[in-house]
Amino acid sequence: MPQISVFYGISITMYYDDHNPPHFHAEYNGENALVDINNAKVIKGSLPSKQLKLILAWCVIHQEELLENWELAKAGKQIKNISPLM
Repeated sequence: MPQISVFYGISITMYYDDHNPPHFHAEYNGENALVDINNAKVIKGSLPSKQLKLILAWCVIHQEELLENWELAKAGKQIKNISPLM
């Protein structure tokens, strides 16, 4: 599962053979969440409130890049790293 960004101890990854809707996986301290890219909301799992707020803000900021990576992954092409939240 390719890692596309890491910030504040949060790892963001995306699978090549994942299901719709377009989403990414966020992991922090052993907890995991799947985040819907289009709606910037958790569709499965959970994270601590502070980290969740950071991830959702990052999702909104990088929505176009995330959707581009989703399409690349679906086509079996290499996905790109996305800048971390600073």
